[in-house]
Amino acid sequence: MRRATAGFGLSVLLSGLTMITNAQIQVKRPFDGTANGRTASRGSDPQPSAVPSPTPVKRNERPQSVPPVSGVSGAKETASVTEGSAKYKYEFSQPEFVVPRIKIEHDENGIGTIEFEQRGSDEAIIDPVSISPKTLARINGAIDALKFLDSTESYQYSKDFSHLGNIRFTFSHDGRSREVEFNWTENKNAKVLMDEYRKLGQQFVWIFDITVSRENQPLESPRLLDRLDSLIKRGEISDPHQLKPFLRELAVDEALPLIARNHASRIVARFEKEKKKEEK
Repeated sequence: MRRATAGFGLSVLLSGLTMITNAQIQVKRPFDGTANGRTASRGSDPQPSAVPSPTPVKRNERPQSVPPVSGVSGAKETASVTEGSAKYKYEFSQPEFVVPRIKIEHDENGIGTIEFEQRGSDEAIIDPVSISPKTLARINGAIDALKFLDSTESYQYSKDFSHLGNIRFTFSHDGRSREVEFNWTENKNAKVLMDEYRKLGQQFVWIFDITVSRENQPLESPRLLDRLDSLIKRGEISDPHQLKPFLRELAVDEALPLIARNHASRIVARFEKEKKKEEK
């Protein structure tokens, strides 16, 4: 009887030890956020999926090339100028300026190119331009008022102001052409020409700068939007409203900092308010 009892007790003891050992081995695995809430055991590596994971789609992907303004298709439109039509060429140079040289060429529809250099670089940048009807009307008005092709007047002021930059303007029409050079003038209409092309240069150089920033240095965009706003408020942009479609595009480009997108939106909103005032 004693032997049976001892054997039963020994059996219970061995069974208890076995349960404790199994409980120590089967440790609860931590939750790792996977679908089954468990990690793979240390002794087995997870099997690779038979189906490759899809490449994530870039939500703010932009087009490879951003046209400066709507309606510009570049050299093809420039080459479509017919013989005998009007041709305009403006050149500015001042070696000490940040942009030491600018050349704008366009036809009677305002379609053409801008070529400029930036200080410290020998490479010329050439971009298409589309001059707005409002700006073109002011340029043509000044040319008509000057009777440009029939005149022999020198528009150069009596004193030399070449430190401000030298200007060369050429106008051709129906086989006739005339070129003038000056750096400052008191002639009201010649000054209109000088001012309009200076504003055009600033407008399209800014478009180039913001496009480069957009693609390569987005953190520079707030500073460039501040600069544009300052130029607009000083009346130093040829036709600010021409920039409206481009600014709308910048306002929704998630690659740009929020401060830059908001600034672009505010400028567009101001344009809309100005337009409503004009319509009243």
